[in-house]
Amino acid sequence: MHIEESLKLDFKDVLIRPKRSTLTSRAQVELEREFIFRHSQRHYRGVPVIAANMDTTGTLEMANALEPHGLSVALHKHYDVETLVRFFTGLQNKSAVFYSMGITPADYEKFTTVMKQAGSAIEYVCIDVANGYTETFIEFVKKVRQTYPQLTIMAGNVVTGDITEELILAGADIVKVGIGPGSVCTTRKMTGVGYPQLSAIIECADAAHGLGGQICADGGCVVPGDLAKAFGGGADFIMLGGMLAGHDECAGDLVERDGQQYKRFYGMSSKAAMDKYAGGVAKYRASEGKEVLVPYRGPVEQTVQDILGGVRSACTYVGAHKLKELTKRTTFVRVTQQLNESLGKS
Repeated sequence: MHIEESLKLDFKDVLIRPKRSTLTSRAQVELEREFIFRHSQRHYRGVPVIAANMDTTGTLEMANALEPHGLSVALHKHYDVETLVRFFTGLQNKSAVFYSMGITPADYEKFTTVMKQAGSAIEYVCIDVANGYTETFIEFVKKVRQTYPQLTIMAGNVVTGDITEELILAGADIVKVGIGPGSVCTTRKMTGVGYPQLSAIIECADAAHGLGGQICADGGCVVPGDLAKAFGGGADFIMLGGMLAGHDECAGDLVERDGQQYKRFYGMSSKAAMDKYAGGVAKYRASEGKEVLVPYRGPVEQTVQDILGGVRSACTYVGAHKLKELTKRTTFVRVTQQLNESLGKS
């Protein structure tokens, strides 16, 4: 047993301190980023926000809606082969769309089938597991990299610098960071395992950037200011689930309760997801997600505007003309300890 006593922070624990700025308008802020990925050597240009590969948000409809804004989508892994081939071969937009998969033999067999039929149209792949610390996962990343050297690979999830480095050396271009921070994830409650998300971003970004890789902060963002903090902490990409839930582009029917309309939203390790795709929760495991009803919010357009507007505004407060400058201009101010101390005195 070991106790680590160094400070670890979540988004709620800090604010960004304002700094002198020469910007006169939010419209002057450039939110697009450009990357050349370490392994694939592909060039990316876009707004580095990705809709999560959950079956409610990682939809074809979401991909079409976000493309005009330069945002990306990680499609959920439960589309059939025919649908995926048709979508990718007809893809003409410029935003990144990720093919998502797990690491089971069935996942890999399906992937190879899709690649045979639409391989030249697929540029981005998300290899997604809840626990990125297993040797099996790292070996799977190596296999995909060796077999498909042209693909840009995002892999995770992890929360520490050592495995971030190992995944990049294994072939990942982008490492997905976050264990337990999602709004419908119960991993921390069920297992006691996790890591405060802002500190995970800072530590993993430092490790990835030292090797020429990138990270994607996955989970924990509930308001636009959280995205600003994640980018300020060094995230190259941010993946959103709950913030994009409840819209027309999300899968699922509308549900009415007491005169209000809602859409279902659940974690992919929840009982709802496992009942739908695996015939129930296996006897050897427990559900690590929950199902909630999210108020219906209409088209995703306004939410995207709010998110991007919030990040632009954060950049103006610290004088960052471009999103890539935000981390260099960010000074975090701790607020939780001060608040707790004041509450203790009252």
